[in-house]
Formats: sequence, C-alpha cells, structure tokens
Amino acid sequence: MTARGIIIGAPRSGSGKTSVTIGILRALSRRGIAVRGAKSGPDYIDPGFHAAATGLPGVNLDSWAMAPALLNSLASDAAREAELVFVESAMGLFDGIPGEPGRSGSAADLARLYGLPVLLVLDVSGQSQTAAAVAKGFAAYDPEVRIAGVVLNRLGSERHRRLAGDAIEALGLPVVGAILRDPTLNLPERHLGLVQAEEHADLMAHLDRLADMVERSLDLDRIMALAAPMPSAAADFSGALPPPGQRIALAQDAAFTFLYPHLAAHWRNAGAEIVPFSPLADEAPREDCDVCWLPGGYPELHAAKLAAAGNFRAGLKKFAETKPVHGECGGFMVLGEALEDADGETREMLGLLGHSTSFARRKMNLGYRRAKLLADCPLGPAGTVVRGHEFHYAQMTAPGNDEKLAELADGQGNALGAFGGRRGHVTGTFFHAIAKG
Repeated sequence: MTARGIIIGAPRSGSGKTSVTIGILRALSRRGIAVRGAKSGPDYIDPGFHAAATGLPGVNLDSWAMAPALLNSLASDAAREAELVFVESAMGLFDGIPGEPGRSGSAADLARLYGLPVLLVLDVSGQSQTAAAVAKGFAAYDPEVRIAGVVLNRLGSERHRRLAGDAIEALGLPVVGAILRDPTLNLPERHLGLVQAEEHADLMAHLDRLADMVERSLDLDRIMALAAPMPSAAADFSGALPPPGQRIALAQDAAFTFLYPHLAAHWRNAGAEIVPFSPLADEAPREDCDVCWLPGGYPELHAAKLAAAGNFRAGLKKFAETKPVHGECGGFMVLGEALEDADGETREMLGLLGHSTSFARRKMNLGYRRAKLLADCPLGPAGTVVRGHEFHYAQMTAPGNDEKLAELADGQGNALGAFGGRRGHVTGTFFHAIAKG
C-alpha cells in the first residue's frame, strides 16, 4: 500500500502536538486503520510512543542528518507499511539550523519536499482572537508549506473555543479540533524530555485516554481527508550506518534505551542479528557476539546499580579484550572511570576509558554534530564522516588520556575540536550517530 501523510506542527515545543499525535495514532489504530507515526529531527523518545500507539515501528525523518536518498527511502518505507502516516514536528514547525536549502532539520523541510499538508496545533491558553493572527502568520510565512487545518488546544470554555475558532475560520483555515484543558492528559517528563514509553506502568491505558480525548475533540474524518499522498522512492540505504558486526550485543534496559529505530531496522535488514542484554539485570554481552554497543539512556539514574553489577562489569571487560565495544552518550559515561549522580555520589564505572562525568554539575549540551572518525571503530573506518546529534546534561569532569575518536563540528560546520575516546577495542562519544555524512 502507499500511504497518505500529514505533518502535525506547532509554533513551539510544549504546544501539545505530541499528545495530539499519539491520540490520533491510537484512535485510528483502534479503528483498524494501518497508521504509522514519524518524527522530524533527532528526537529518539517520541518514536517509542508512536510505536506503542500503532503497533508499527516509529521512524525519524531528519533532513539535516540524513542524505536525501536515505531520507526518501525511510519515508517511502513508512508509506508502504501504512494507510496513513502522521509526521510529528520537533520544536516549532520551521525550527531548524541555517544551512543548505532543504537540509535544516525542520518539519517544514519535509512539508516542502513531499508536498505534505500541515495540521497546526495551537496552544490558545491566555489568548482568544489573537490565535488567528498566529495562524495567519503560519499560513503566509512560506507559500510552499500549506497549513491545511488547525487544532485548538488547552481551551478554557466553549466561549473560548468560539472566539478563537471563529476568528481562525474567518481566514479560510478550517478548525478541525478543539481540546479543553485537562492536566491529567499530560505525559510525564524528565531532564531529556518525556519519560519513555516503556517506563509507563499503565502505558496503554494512558494512550487510550488520549485516543478517547481525540475522538471527543477532533474531527478525525476531516483530518484524514486532509492528508496527501506520501512519496515513493527506490530503496537507497547507502547513506545508512552499516551494521557494526554480524551479531551485535546491545545493552537494553532502563539505563540504555536511546537507539534510533532506523539504525536497528537497517542492521537487521542487512542481515545482522541484535542480541539484547541488560546491565541492570547484571547480564554481560554474550561471548558469541562480535561487537557490543552501549546506547544512550539514563545511567545517571541507575549509577549505584551499575557500579554493583559485578557480572556485567567483568563480562564486558573480558569482551573488550578481543572485540569492539562502542558507547554513545550514556554508554560513553558508563565506559569511563566514574560517574557522579544527581545526589553527588560518585560511582565507579567500567574504567575501559579514562574520563569521568558528572550529572550533579549539570550543563545542557544540545545540537547537531558532524564527526570525522580518526580511527576504525563500530561507526565506520577512519575518515568516515558521520552525522549525529548531542543532547545531555552531564559534563566531563576529568578528560582522561585516551586517544580522541573524532574531529567534531557543529551542524553549521564550525569546528569543535577532537572529542570522544578510544583505547584498544573500546570507543565512545557523547553524540548519537544517525547516518553517514
């Protein structure tokens, strides 16, 4: 099948587009419609909610980090597996980084590239008719980005709905939903964004509450009618990161969670086997694997348990004597000598690299990264350029004396110096790799 698609955008983060997206996905899935969620940009949490709501894998569509052929292939794959695709914008609809046309990382890039209409979610709390001025600005800002409908969020009353909705519809923009304020529908958050889907004890009950809200508050038939055909492209995954090995030991539990869905999917499609293990359950990577990958996550919330996981520690150290081990962000922190948690307690980590990190002394690091590898590693051979993203509050408190892994630049090409670490078979970096650069 070839799906129709629509982008769900907003003026800013916090407007409620995630709850609206998840509610729509779950409501349509309950109707028996094959619906799939996608996320613009590098967010690695929301695709988990999309997958839970639909039963189909989430996917990132990142116009900055992914070469056009890879981006088109992932979008086309999503379209083949669904009747409808809802692409949730990161941040505001037009928010991205300056650079070459069409590669800002914004959801607006996807709207232009694929001709997808936009469903605009407006948080109208604290305003009424002024919402029409905001909507008009979005409609006029870029003629290649079509605002097809508006959802009013966080309304206080029926009168509030009439004042804001009538003013917007007078512009010729259809209002296809109106949601009353309800704090019980908010998804819980922590320092890196939403608490992840798999951490909710009553996840499906919450998704169904969001779906019930959507059924009450949105005209789903009108919204589905707004969607436009998704693109169809020949498969070209030459820009994807290849599997780091034939059998990949992947740390996977509440401390290690941030692996982009498209990476795991491509590795499996390329014939690799992913073998999960849980450091928090004191499991070590299986000896018959040929590479170990420690993804990002929340090791700072589980530092004491990781420090006490003797079998995990001994097993990974033995594995690293002969086989590659790579850590990203949280995984990189665990590969170091020590980690200071939020309470100021310093815990011994694996010591396979020489740095130490602290979550108690927080400083946000956020942005796209372009890395040129200085040595062969699970990300690729020396000289490979990799695009990725960095988002963490932990900071380095001791750099160690290891060789650096990569020369790093930000998303606009400004040099940041040499970063990451490598020692023997072990490598790590704070940035999450997304695709070849």
